[in-house]
Amino acid sequence: MLIDTHAHIYSGEFDSDRKEMLERAFNAGVDQILMPAIDKETHASQLALQTAYPGKCLSMMGLHPVSVKEDFRNELRIAEEFLKQGSFIAIGETGLDYYWDLSFKQQQLEAFEQQAQWAVDYHIPIVIHSRESTDDCIAVIKKYTPKGLRGVFHCFSGTLEQAKTIIAEGFYLGIGGVLTFKKSGLDAVLKELSLDHILLETDAPYLAPVPYRGKRNEPAYVVQVAQRLADIKEMPLNDLAAITTANAKKLFAL
Repeated sequence: MLIDTHAHIYSGEFDSDRKEMLERAFNAGVDQILMPAIDKETHASQLALQTAYPGKCLSMMGLHPVSVKEDFRNELRIAEEFLKQGSFIAIGETGLDYYWDLSFKQQQLEAFEQQAQWAVDYHIPIVIHSRESTDDCIAVIKKYTPKGLRGVFHCFSGTLEQAKTIIAEGFYLGIGGVLTFKKSGLDAVLKELSLDHILLETDAPYLAPVPYRGKRNEPAYVVQVAQRLADIKEMPLNDLAAITTANAKKLFAL
């Protein structure tokens, strides 16, 4: 049994075959799919999917850093209203993105810190997007871990030193399709780490693993990520699945 801890399966890329895509995932042994929020444009479709697949498709709530613009405070207000009304497994995804646009860098930081405080207040984990911003994201979480903040750096692709720092703060590393890319260097990092703080994810529809690289990603492909990690760790796939699934259940209280 596997858990895809990060997949945007409510996105428009799946409108034509969502039911079939989910059946492929369940048939592949993916028992649960955790859905990060993006912004107000997607909250309704995400929650509708959770309603349609109770206990299988589970929602987070938050504001994605790429969606942080001039109106980010209004976006945060909307997300907080959802938080007050419903039960969510995590805050996120939030964090910092220095890849696409640095125009709202300060606003991203403010939104991230607000969401970190929510995670502390609601006693749920935080899911962090750290594209080209891992060190700055680590600096932020260090302010909140003394207050009880916990969570995962999703789509981790950093250095061994960064990984060890994140784990020392009690956080997990979300590992996805990048692990299967020849030049990612992530295999060497993971070879040096225990599996105690590792989660598996797809980030579907993005970052499909080999042999699907360049195509639309989907939760069934988390099996490819699991197999690659099992190969690196020189262990049976079933054992790897059991450990990473237990990690996900522990962090997200599943």
